[in-house]
Amino acid sequence: MSTSLSIAQIIVCVALVAAILLQSKGTGLGSVFGGSGSVFQTRRGAEKGLFQLTIVLAVVFGLLSIATAALAPSVL
Repeated sequence: MSTSLSIAQIIVCVALVAAILLQSKGTGLGSVFGGSGSVFQTRRGAEKGLFQLTIVLAVVFGLLSIATAALAPSVL
């Protein structure tokens, strides 16, 4: 069980890093493709989905970390 949790944690970790790196800091996804990045706009479309996916992955990663620590054998 611990092995499967560790594998799941690694997969979620890689996905979380990819989701974070895909986000452009402060410019928005529109300016990456040539749009104007100087005007503040709300998140829409793919940018909003990527933002929400990042939050979900972070929560899942935290829960997996707690579960892995709780199921780990005591070293004492």
